[in-house]
Amino acid sequence: MRQGGKGSGSKGSGSKGQAGRGGRPPAAGAGKKRPSHDARRQTRASGQARPGEGEDVARRAPVGRSPVQRAQRPAGPTRAEVKAVTAEVLATGVQQLVVTPDENEMRIDRFLETRFPQLSFSHIQRIVRKGELRVNGKRADSKDRLEAGQTVRIPPLKLEQQAERPRSVKADSDTLEFLRSITLYEDDDVMVLNKPAGLAVQGGSGTTRHVDGMLDALTGKDGQKPRLVHRLDKDTSGCLVIAKSRFAAATLAKTFRSRSARKVYWALVAGVPRVRQGRISTYLAREEAYDGDQRMAVAKHGDDGAMHAVTYYAVVETAAQKLGWLSLKPVTGRTHQLRAHAAHIGHPIVGDPKYFNIQNWELPGGIQNKLHLLARRIVLPHPRGKGTIDVSAPLPPHMRQSWNLLGFEDERYDPIVDAPDE
Repeated sequence: MRQGGKGSGSKGSGSKGQAGRGGRPPAAGAGKKRPSHDARRQTRASGQARPGEGEDVARRAPVGRSPVQRAQRPAGPTRAEVKAVTAEVLATGVQQLVVTPDENEMRIDRFLETRFPQLSFSHIQRIVRKGELRVNGKRADSKDRLEAGQTVRIPPLKLEQQAERPRSVKADSDTLEFLRSITLYEDDDVMVLNKPAGLAVQGGSGTTRHVDGMLDALTGKDGQKPRLVHRLDKDTSGCLVIAKSRFAAATLAKTFRSRSARKVYWALVAGVPRVRQGRISTYLAREEAYDGDQRMAVAKHGDDGAMHAVTYYAVVETAAQKLGWLSLKPVTGRTHQLRAHAAHIGHPIVGDPKYFNIQNWELPGGIQNKLHLLARRIVLPHPRGKGTIDVSAPLPPHMRQSWNLLGFEDERYDPIVDAPDE
């Protein structure tokens, strides 16, 4: 989309050029008599600007760059400014966006969030599900990775006009203080947060408070905002890795995709697995529950949407065969993988509202009915080759209460750390 017209000294100015842009009125000065060739040559030879040239150059500078391209300037605009310039783009018709080298290997949903900040997570998922989003002419999934030079087709989107609310200095200050209080590790490229149970990682229908939104308060002077590189379920607590730059985000995305990141989870489950250490390998696919909620179900190879999922587990301690402390290591990173796998082997995670499937099972006294799942440890190479990042998260309050009640010692050696990767 072009903004404005060319000035008096521009090639193609005048009424004919403007008619091709939807009949806009001629640019200021378009009706003035054009100086002769000799006069222009003498002016250039003397080093003087042509009449009105300085004003025209300043006005012409943005011409030829779309609002989306201007929103991508490295030292660029604020998130609010990006929203303002892209709102019109979204509603004007189909857009064909070319993936830049800086966006190479970026997930499609992250690409859309970056280009169009006013698109909600649920909105993005909706246009993908309907097949309205295309990459090089083919239907795409929100988790697909883009390559530099690919063309992404964005359908026309009618968005409700939202009044921009000024950012609250106090709210930003409170957010920064909260983020500092849950930071387990930080350097110039990476942050690892201890995400509390109950805090969503991303926004969705009816979700206004989430980690991704809080990261706005950390936006630097260059306009770069820290980025999520993986996700945890809302009710899962523990280690959440954040990239503080595009370089770190791209590098860490490769790390997670290549399974070079070692993740260890702790869970309290119903009963005790007969095989004390093992491997769970299934296919998982999404299913719609009777209440409209979304769950993952064990599927067969070849089923629509079925993806292979592998988890290693080990029993750390038990409580009278009633409860078991499991150490879990996911090899793949499917949605709800650990929760679905624990239920699949007959030992669902205590407090899991989606997958706990044992009838007439009574919660022991003193244990809260909350999801007992902790992203205990993350080990991954530093994105700039500065050694290894190795971070552990403490038990959240409700799990600490259960561990104390059951006499579990959480400082002991974790047997699953050295489990194989495949």
